[in-house]
Amino acid sequence: MQKIDIPLTPAIRHINSAKIKFEPFQYEYKEKGGTKQTAEELKVDEHCIIKTLIFDAEGSLIIVLMHGDKEVSTKELARIIGVKKIEPAEQKKAMNATGYQFGGTSPFGTRKNMPIYIEKSILDLDEIYINGGKRGLIIKITTKDLSTLLNYELVNVGI
Repeated sequence: MQKIDIPLTPAIRHINSAKIKFEPFQYEYKEKGGTKQTAEELKVDEHCIIKTLIFDAEGSLIIVLMHGDKEVSTKELARIIGVKKIEPAEQKKAMNATGYQFGGTSPFGTRKNMPIYIEKSILDLDEIYINGGKRGLIIKITTKDLSTLLNYELVNVGI
């Protein structure tokens, strides 16, 4: 993976407007490659690769940031936010709300404002790798800067 001239996605614009430093990386996107592929290409622990997941919480879309090597306990998340059922959002609904394709979803610069839930242990890391708003575009950012960029609630729903 190499440093690149980065495309000005809504996510990159959002980060630049906040004057936050980040390091971009580009790789060849592979369907279903996921965080495992990204971790292998970057030669970093998959735990430091953060997925941006869009869920449907009884008709309302939410964003969940989770370690690449973990899954979300939708049952626990539903209990925490006070709904009966949470499931992955339909692709079209998620794309309309975020403005991003699956595989290129970033929590930054989304079309619509959605509640954001971050797995608590993510903030224990110094730096993370997260999508920059385009398939094959990953950015390295400090968790301190992540906290500056987003309004969020911490949760403990990783399994």
